Amino acid sequence: MTALQRLIYQETGESVMTISMYQVAVPSVVRSLNNLIAVLEKGAAHAEARKIDPSVLIASRLYPDMLPLIRQVQIASDIARRGIARLAGTEAPALEDNETTFAELGDRLRKVVSFIETFTPEQIDGSEEKVIALPIGKETMTFAGQAYLLFFILPNVYFHVTTAYDILRHCGVELGKLDFLGARR
Repeated sequence: MTALQRLIYQETGESVMTISMYQVAVPSVVRSLNNLIAVLEKGAAHAEARKIDPSVLIASRLYPDMLPLIRQVQIASDIARRGIARLAGTEAPALEDNETTFAELGDRLRKVVSFIETFTPEQIDGSEEKVIALPIGKETMTFAGQAYLLFFILPNVYFHVTTAYDILRHCGVELGKLDFLGARR
């Protein structure tokens, strides 16, 4: 029983159904990144059909002080790749931020998905209380594994995937909610 489950039980007397860290982490991150690949493919097709230089879309941003599409994709993949690796107690492979095309961004995401899919439940489950030290600039944030997953990895992946989607939608790419959510499986 995790600390959160114990707290809920103490407060309510009710037991809580369990879902594993692996079940929360790996399938949801993989699905989001695969959906982002499909969104980027639609962006590339839109640029080609409308004879728009794809680099214009890749460099687009929603507001001048926000990061462009290319960085949104890179950050989503970095958080997913490094986050899952930290939960498993391993190092994530380094990726250079040198993509300049939709195809290269898609390849980056496919590499990250392939890496994440190598993890097994045994590597991730049980990391709920694991101390995760996350260097951010000169500071280090410290999380318990479950809080790291629920309050850092997932919100950040969803934020950057959503922002990438929104940038392309704002640029006229015909996208809908099901493109973000993905096809029902």
